[in-house]
Amino acid sequence: MTTSAAAVVDVEQLSKRFGARVAVDRLSLTMAAGEVVALLGPNGAGKTTTLRLLAGLIAPSSGRGTVAGAPLGGAAPDALRARVGLLTETPGLWDRLTVWMNLVTHARLHGLADPAARVREVIATLGLGGRENDVAAVLSKGLRQRVALARALLHAPRLLLLDEPTSGLDPEAAGDVRQLISRLRAEGTAVLVCTHNLAEAEALADRIGVLRTTLLALDTPAGLRRQFHASPRVAIDVEGEAAAWLAVALARGTAATASGSRLTCTLASPGDVPEVVAALAAAGARIAAVIPEGPSLEAAYLALVRRDD
Repeated sequence: MTTSAAAVVDVEQLSKRFGARVAVDRLSLTMAAGEVVALLGPNGAGKTTTLRLLAGLIAPSSGRGTVAGAPLGGAAPDALRARVGLLTETPGLWDRLTVWMNLVTHARLHGLADPAARVREVIATLGLGGRENDVAAVLSKGLRQRVALARALLHAPRLLLLDEPTSGLDPEAAGDVRQLISRLRAEGTAVLVCTHNLAEAEALADRIGVLRTTLLALDTPAGLRRQFHASPRVAIDVEGEAAAWLAVALARGTAATASGSRLTCTLASPGDVPEVVAALAAAGARIAAVIPEGPSLEAAYLALVRRDD
């Protein structure tokens, strides 16, 4: 594993067992400041356990690592927790307290020098102005998520851990969360997000890890697509019914389908695209558009998980 003195996350061969069950097995991961990494995996794959390990809530069974320079499983867990922000899938707020009191109380627990000033700052950042006196119990799910995010950011953590941060949110609220993650990246905060939303992972993350107790793969979205689903596809729009040219496309591609005026061809390599187009044109097809389609992240993810089965 490549390590760096500037790495915010630097863990090697990290494992966690609960009795006979292995929840996380020999995880190695580094993350730089300002990097966003998404963890994908089926339910029970160890994603939440990984977040709890990195947050210092549980100690590893074996392996070693540091987060923002603080050791995992060390004698001073408070030093680690002071450098990490955590948003769980079901964030617990004190329902009988107002938004302001929820946040001020947490700011005081973190020992911040001016709790009220910091709370005002994160309230402005998360768009919670005007909600300070609302009791937490009456907030919508989207607003509760914003308050929980504000709580996780109060102490300006170097690493933010997010467990399904947009689950159950409406599109506007989910978009706000994604914008916040992008802003934090620009400010140098490392963000590790667990999600089942592949489109969200691809849009947000610099790298994507596929976890199923062990880390099956870790690469850029484009790298995962190339590595695990290499067959390129191309959509060719023709004038008239595409079915008339299906036989020509099949003779040049490994597979082809026709729908309306569109032919979709799966090819052996990207270099075959000009040959297919030329064959169609030679046969008399009038071509309106040629649209390369990269292999999907979903196909790469499913290939990884099924290979592990």
